[in-house]
Amino acid sequence: MTTTAPHDQVKDRLEQAGQRYTAGRQALVVFLHTAGHPVDMNEITAASPGLPMSSVYRNLVVLEQAGAVTRLQGPGALARYELSEELLGHHHHLVCSSCGRMEDYQVPPEVEGALLAATRSAASNNGFKATGHRLELRGLCARCGQATPGATEPHPLT
Repeated sequence: MTTTAPHDQVKDRLEQAGQRYTAGRQALVVFLHTAGHPVDMNEITAASPGLPMSSVYRNLVVLEQAGAVTRLQGPGALARYELSEELLGHHHHLVCSSCGRMEDYQVPPEVEGALLAATRSAASNNGFKATGHRLELRGLCARCGQATPGATEPHPLT
């Protein structure tokens, strides 16, 4: 991930979509970039007191339509948002099935290579042309795992 928010790329995407890169959208991009993980609306509005939720939603929709933001559906009804993979770089997610928190993670190159080969094979075997993949591991985050009795027992697939 880059150390500074990708303002030039977001501005270009918005201009191509016929939209302006307003101060509110810039602030949202900075927040999403520094969050380090997909965030929900509660996290966004808590970081921006006084900013109407409707404005945040409108800006997220515009940024999503321009390809600068990705909306992720986690457990439950809460959507989470992050800068698009094209801006952040390829990564995957750990998803807590208890609290819904999502964390970014990268797999080692050899695992990513095997995953890419497996997805290409699956796509090819089904007459599908894959343009990307996401790996989402679901389970319990460290906080929920400690609070849940029996949470340290291995998954039946392991």
